[in-house]
Amino acid sequence: MSFQTHDENGLVWLTSDIMSGVRHGFSTRKGGVSAAPWDTLNLGVGRGDDMENVRENYRRFCAAVGTDPTRCVLSKQVHEANVRLVTAEDCGKGLWRDRDYTSVDAFVCNTPEIPLTVFSADCNVILLYDPVQRAIGAAHAGWRGTALGIVKKTVEQMTASFGCDPAHIRAAIGPAIGPCCFETDGDVPEALRAALGEEVEPYMDWNGQKWHIDLKAVNALWLRRSGVGQIDVCGHCTACRPDLYWSHRKMGQARGSQIAMICL
Repeated sequence: MSFQTHDENGLVWLTSDIMSGVRHGFSTRKGGVSAAPWDTLNLGVGRGDDMENVRENYRRFCAAVGTDPTRCVLSKQVHEANVRLVTAEDCGKGLWRDRDYTSVDAFVCNTPEIPLTVFSADCNVILLYDPVQRAIGAAHAGWRGTALGIVKKTVEQMTASFGCDPAHIRAAIGPAIGPCCFETDGDVPEALRAALGEEVEPYMDWNGQKWHIDLKAVNALWLRRSGVGQIDVCGHCTACRPDLYWSHRKMGQARGSQIAMICL
């Protein structure tokens, strides 16, 4: 399977072939109205950008994906492993209404017309879709969330809440920092080894000074352990492509955020 890049009136986003049958998209930084340093399609809230610009960016992105921006539900990411079951009562939270949750790095839902939204500026974003039970999930996984197995917990929540068979679930891992640019110290590989054992070793490389870790591959490993076999992985490294993405590692806090969105 593969990812496709779309360009509509200057707005650029990606979709995964494996997710055909469900509306979804992975944003880039192109096609919005925000000024520097959020230029232009900043979809991150609370970053200092004018909120009216952010909302206009959501209108544009949602129009491209085919979703209703007024019904978006936004995560509240703190690099933990909390998964929220989303209902119609949550519509608009984070964009049009205050969020009444303080720690949500992943969502699951089986209600139509609710766009689930998670953020990234290097971290993994993973979208999940079960076409049999008509259920969806979205997860944000930095290295801490990866070590905590948040995507596995999201699959488990879909199984518990909606009766999903993991073998039916399709997963798309979007643009994120690659092993070429994710340099880290010993704490990260130690946490991953503690969580996954020796299976994680092929995805970690020591260059004599730092570890280079393929977090996309590690999250794919969590998915396979969960029974998910249909997995698509985007090859784009957010740190290598400042023309297309924001990267926390390369840009620090003076930046916008990408999103991954999915909606039944």
